[in-house]
Amino acid sequence: MSEDTNARLLAFFKALANESRLRLLGFLAQREHSVQELAEAVGVSEPTASHHLAMLRDLGLVSRRTQGNTHWYSFVPTALPAMASQILSVEGVAKLAGPAGPRGSAEAIVQNFLGADGKLIHIPAQRKKRYMVLAWLVRKFEEDRRYTEKEVNELLQRYHWDSATLRREFIGYGMMAREKGAYWRLSDFDWLSPDGKEPVAY
Repeated sequence: MSEDTNARLLAFFKALANESRLRLLGFLAQREHSVQELAEAVGVSEPTASHHLAMLRDLGLVSRRTQGNTHWYSFVPTALPAMASQILSVEGVAKLAGPAGPRGSAEAIVQNFLGADGKLIHIPAQRKKRYMVLAWLVRKFEEDRRYTEKEVNELLQRYHWDSATLRREFIGYGMMAREKGAYWRLSDFDWLSPDGKEPVAY
């Protein structure tokens, strides 16, 4: 299975792993709705609803039409069966594994950037490799805990001196959120993809 197909399947699973997006799909399966109606029905802000809907549109799960200043969204009933048909077979699932062996695996790539002391030799310049290192690093943080900036820096500097760059990368990829000086790790399902094309989930 191609990398593009794998990326699309991953995005598909991410979309359906979020309660707000599932509820949006549920309301849209009933009838066409405006952003305002959907935001009120799900209990989120309009910008947040728009972010979720953008992700669903990118996957072809919903469509949009414009009437005046209002955007109307509809469920695309053929999208789910089409996506499911790609994986709902033994052959389809088997292809998700890709080639066997450790070469190119995330763990092997991260190890290539670690010194004997377990610290990063440098932050990878290549986007996909940098993303793998960031994913490895952010998992050093507990998912249900809030950290001060000082605590984030102290943990990161155990692995690399440039904690400021690593913090910015975490925020940029949606791996961490920040508010009023507090940082917290976000669920893997809501991270941006390495190419940054998927919208951040709110």
